[in-house]
Amino acid sequence: MSSNLTASIARQNFSDILSRAEYRGERVIVHRGKKAVAAVVPIEDVELLEKLEDEIDLAAARKALKDPRTIPWETIKKKLKL
Repeated sequence: MSSNLTASIARQNFSDILSRAEYRGERVIVHRGKKAVAAVVPIEDVELLEKLEDEIDLAAARKALKDPRTIPWETIKKKLKL
């Protein structure tokens, strides 16, 4: 479940918004004018998002390592005299 609030209303009710996210799992989207600019979400949502990002990054890294054009770090260090 999510709700929408203006920034000024969110500022006035910040403690309540935090409680709604923490205890009810509610997502609150904060707007300035007609534009959504931020959200207060349960920490579990953030943890899941970070886990998904890590999995995407890991898959991209594995793919890059399989690329035959990949140059080993030791070779680059030797060429750059590091």
